[in-house]
Amino acid sequence: MQPKKSSRNTELIPQSNPFIIPNNNRIYSNRFKQKIARDMLERYTGSPPDRFGKQIILTNFDYYLERFHTQCGDLRTQGSAMAVVHSTKSGVSIVDFSIGSPTAALIIELLATIEPKAVLLLGMCGGLHRSLKVGDFVLPTAAIRDEGASRHFMPLQVPALPTFKIQKFVSQILVERELDYRTGVVHTTDYRFWEFDQRFKAQLYEERALAIEMESATLFVAGFASKVPIGALLLVSDLPLKRDGIKTKKSANAVFRKFTDLHLEIGIKSMSEIAERGEHIRHYKW
Repeated sequence: MQPKKSSRNTELIPQSNPFIIPNNNRIYSNRFKQKIARDMLERYTGSPPDRFGKQIILTNFDYYLERFHTQCGDLRTQGSAMAVVHSTKSGVSIVDFSIGSPTAALIIELLATIEPKAVLLLGMCGGLHRSLKVGDFVLPTAAIRDEGASRHFMPLQVPALPTFKIQKFVSQILVERELDYRTGVVHTTDYRFWEFDQRFKAQLYEERALAIEMESATLFVAGFASKVPIGALLLVSDLPLKRDGIKTKKSANAVFRKFTDLHLEIGIKSMSEIAERGEHIRHYKW
């Protein structure tokens, strides 16, 4: 005679819970969506899905692709919307997905089809805290969801958090290199020219946000929803709350020349070694 299952245990099984509505929009649960997304990944990047490494670096800048190609890349492709450089030596691919939260959400769903082991954003941010200076590294512990894309993946009350084990490993690499870095909450926004909005700047002060940028919250939430392990290491590129602190073409070029190689070096080392030295990243079933 089979033991009777308790009602308590039965309630924990999604299939038997009448209050759970299956979400067939998730990239891992919709085969037709996966097929279209894999086709789109190749069309947008110029690279077939099986060419990508299992560790991915994301960037917004073509200059990062150039330097990556010079340091360790062996194949560069250009698709209709994005560019990629692959490195057989390091097992890492770097994708320039352009800029902003909509494309950040898109690239996460496209990459979900190849089931990467780890993804790391090497992005730039505006330093908000008075102690920050250009060239500082920020390792976000969370991001404020002041953008529109992440709401399509998770309810607004869900926090935007990076994958802890990726952030932990990146911090280990920074410590091994004896490099200083800051941790804290960053503000992700799709609001351009906010620097001239006094009310918005007052809001930033009340939030105690460490830095501001345009993609982290979207990447964290979309990654969580799509089972893509995602972290971020941000470089302070300007200090927009200070007088003459807003980034210009001249100052941006100076930041690229001075800090890109170090930023990339940390990202490459983190992604190329996380599979061997990092902790196992587990995906929970809901």
